[in-house]
Parts: sequence; C-alpha cells; structure tokens
Amino acid sequence: MKGNVLESVIGAVVLVIAAFFVYFAYTSSGEKIKGGYVLTARFDDVSGLTNGSDVKLNGIKVGIVKSLKLDDNYQAKVELLIRDDIKIPSDSSVSVTTDGLMGNKFVAISTGFSSEKLKPNEEIEITRSAVNLEKLIDKFAVGGNSKSE
Repeated sequence: MKGNVLESVIGAVVLVIAAFFVYFAYTSSGEKIKGGYVLTARFDDVSGLTNGSDVKLNGIKVGIVKSLKLDDNYQAKVELLIRDDIKIPSDSSVSVTTDGLMGNKFVAISTGFSSEKLKPNEEIEITRSAVNLEKLIDKFAVGGNSKSE
C-alpha cells in the first residue's frame, strides 16, 4: 500500500512539472503581441525563419514574424508585426540571424538615423538574408571551389 501512495505522489509531481512546462511554453511563444502595425521586408533566403519568430531591436523583442510568402520574383516576402509603441527609422535595415550557433532564427532590426519613421504597411528596403551554415561548411570542405569535377 505504501508503494502505491509513493507512486501516486511521484506521478502527481511529474504532472505538475509537465503542466508548468506547457504553461511556460505557451506564455513565451511570442504570440502575445496584440495590435501593432505591419512592415514588410524582402529577402533572398529566410531559411529557418517561421511564422511567430521574434523580431528584435537591439536584442529586445519588439514584434513577431506575421507571415512568410513568395513574391512574383521568388523572393521571400516577410510581414513583421511591430508593437505600436516602437517607431522604426525609415533608413533602418533588417537581417535574418540566429540566436547563437544552433539557436532559433529571428529578424534583427538595425536602426538608422533618420528622423522619419516607417509607417504601417511600408517596406524596409535594406535587408540581409540568412546565412546558411550548411553552405558555409560545404564551401569550407571543398576549399572554396564551387566547380564540380
């Protein structure tokens, strides 16, 4: 009988811990931005970026990736949902980058110096695409020679 009680207590503790992790995952999922305004950016490569990925300004989360689509020129058109209280200078640039070596991809905004701010539904013109680690390793492995023999 004592064994059953101990197993039940351990099972209950495991369930409480699992519920905590589910709650933590839900609250930190990045879907909390209500309202805000949309900016767009076009990239040649957004490998690893997904809907809901973070948008960061100086390391601070200021938005999320709302959608990813291909445009008529086969570029990735990324819609960014930015918090209403954040105003981005019109000469800012965006890049797709990684949190650490193997971390999640996110969009990083590098602010410009213009006093003019981007308005809702405007496009950020200056972009840098994601660096593909596999391509870099492949280039290194073959000595930078991209010709096949």
